[in-house]
Amino acid sequence: MSEAPVPGRGLGGFIRRSGYLRKWLILGISIGVIAGLGAVVFYLALDYSGRFFLGYLGGYDIPKPDGDGGDPGSAGFERPWAIPLIVCGGALLSALLVAKFAPEAEGHGTDSAIEAVHTDPRSIRARAIVVKTISSAVTIGSGGSGGREGPAAQISAGFGSILARRLDLPYEDGRVAVSLGIGAGIGAIFGAPLGGAVLAASIVYREDFDYRALIPGFITSATAYAVLGSLLGFEPLFGTLAADYRFDHPLDLTWFVLLGVIAAGVGWLYAKTFYGAVALTARLPGGKVVKPALGGLAVGLLALLIPQILASGYGWAQKAAATDTLMAIPLWIVLVLPFAKILATSLSIGTGGSGGIFGPGVVIGGFVGAAVWRLGDLAGAPGLPDGPAVFVIVGMMACFGSVAHAPLAVMIMVAEMTGSFTVIPCAMVAVGVAYLLISRTDVSIYQAQRLNRETAEVERQARGQT
Repeated sequence: MSEAPVPGRGLGGFIRRSGYLRKWLILGISIGVIAGLGAVVFYLALDYSGRFFLGYLGGYDIPKPDGDGGDPGSAGFERPWAIPLIVCGGALLSALLVAKFAPEAEGHGTDSAIEAVHTDPRSIRARAIVVKTISSAVTIGSGGSGGREGPAAQISAGFGSILARRLDLPYEDGRVAVSLGIGAGIGAIFGAPLGGAVLAASIVYREDFDYRALIPGFITSATAYAVLGSLLGFEPLFGTLAADYRFDHPLDLTWFVLLGVIAAGVGWLYAKTFYGAVALTARLPGGKVVKPALGGLAVGLLALLIPQILASGYGWAQKAAATDTLMAIPLWIVLVLPFAKILATSLSIGTGGSGGIFGPGVVIGGFVGAAVWRLGDLAGAPGLPDGPAVFVIVGMMACFGSVAHAPLAVMIMVAEMTGSFTVIPCAMVAVGVAYLLISRTDVSIYQAQRLNRETAEVERQARGQT
């Protein structure tokens, strides 16, 4: 069994001797400041990367959500021949950086941070944080289908790991510090501090909740959000969607039972396809540089037919939430896009590229909701809300909240990202149905999650950790 560190001199000794309040005020604020600054750095790196690769080289501007400026994007490709080459080249450059400097930065990043919580909270290298930031900005900025949360989580979780290492924190404090980093990084990059705090306490388990990370998570996530907002603004990522929606008819809930069932199926397919691609990639010939590059090439070719799959896709999710812009998207694209985005994310990140999987999951869920609304509107179904916004928002919550086994955290985060707490009654039904269906399987989008605290404790004792 490992021994707890002995209180000593210096800052580490001061922290270890401190009571609960003083210790987590110091650690929570410190991790929060770095989480906020890290999110700002990654946001700017991603923005400049996108402007250079797709904008300057490809002549194509990705649509952006209101919180990122609300740019409607290009009407079409100015140089369509360049898009596959740019996505392939970005994937190749990213893979080269990862292979040469930090192989552990491969993939979506959040699983690595969760694994560190459960096995060794001191294990995340500073080099991996830098490489993850650069490689993910290149992958997504050049059009690869990935999210911004994985790198943001790894930056702040990595700082929590560095604190645990440098201050010689006890094992349990180190675990909480890394968990706080995960939640604060994701909450900051999405402008969702409360959701980030709840995520810190729930993302490491499938069927449990780490209460020790919840209250410190409030401090850490609020600090991270304040830092990011003071530099980039406090506008929600998607502005305010469904501002006019009010839940005032109980029969509306039947629509959201249906949406929950469909969202669970698509979420299950997302996880199975993504990790199927990971397993298949490991068996295929070729190195860790060639495979992501070929995946990028495939994504670029697919984007010539369905441009909505490029990069994170948040701007397209914003368009799906408004009736006029949703109706301007061909129906076949609305119906196919959730599956095309799953495929594109699997090809971009599942083959070894660098980027998050939370963001694509939100876009996938949003278009699931948009597709249900479009079909209901086409059929003239009774009781359908006037606009698609509430379906898009609840689809985001149900699809990813269920497959991430973090229904409450994702529901709160999406409500903060969209400024739409009025949809909560509908969301509770859809997310509850989706989560109950997913929980009957062994599928999770985060494979490093442990079942519960009891199984994690048994595993730690087997390793001789306390």
